[in-house]
Amino acid sequence: MAKISGSTIYGTITLWEKVCDHYFERRNTKRTSHRTYKTPWLGDPRVNIQNAKGKAKPYQVHQVLEVIEKLGAQKKESE
Repeated sequence: MAKISGSTIYGTITLWEKVCDHYFERRNTKRTSHRTYKTPWLGDPRVNIQNAKGKAKPYQVHQVLEVIEKLGAQKKESE
């Protein structure tokens, strides 16, 4: 995650698809421009990313980063 900061934060949609594929369970979302991912918490919260001219939308990038930080904090608590 250190690699994803500064000017690369709004990197290509391909970069963010790889990040989300690594951290989350991908949901089958056909016929839509969004890629939706399931998070591990109750209530079925999801994050999604959408292609905006080859890049991920900034507000969605921030949501993904917040969820990844939350996952990291939970992992540290459980250790």
